[in-house]
Amino acid sequence: MSGTGGTGGFGKGIDTAQARIKWDPAPLGATPHDLDLIVAVHATGDPHGAPVQLVHFGRRSTDGTVSLDRDSRTGKGLGWDEVMTLELSRMPDASGRVVIGAAIQQPDGTAVRFADVANPRAQITAGYDVLAEQDFTTVAGSTAATVGEFVRDAAGLWTFRPFVRGFDTDAVTFARTMGTV
Repeated sequence: MSGTGGTGGFGKGIDTAQARIKWDPAPLGATPHDLDLIVAVHATGDPHGAPVQLVHFGRRSTDGTVSLDRDSRTGKGLGWDEVMTLELSRMPDASGRVVIGAAIQQPDGTAVRFADVANPRAQITAGYDVLAEQDFTTVAGSTAATVGEFVRDAAGLWTFRPFVRGFDTDAVTFARTMGTV
């Protein structure tokens, strides 16, 4: 499975991964729910400091290693509503930790929590392997949450760890602080 995704085989780490979220549309007549994937890349020397790269809707990866492949503002459609591809093997050596999160962003500014959204789910994959799947029930009262992190080890190999933590803040503040813990 090396190269185009997957775990890279025997002790080769994870080359490429995908982060995905989906949800059902808001009820007819209600303001649409807009969930957003956010990826924060942290420096090897400061893995819990300020992100050196932040990727989300409207903000691209500076080095092309993280790409937003699908973006929904309503949850309408089949399959995963938002998808990001992370090309971990192409990240510079200075990148040592990648945190993945989801935030609810409402155009009218109302605070919507995961419990208010119908069937929200997040999934992290590497090739055909599902590394983690989250339905947000453990963080139902939150407006944003981390769902996992990739960490580069001393040999330069990437591994994944589920990392679910809820936040009660707006998407901008969440993006700045989601990886500081």
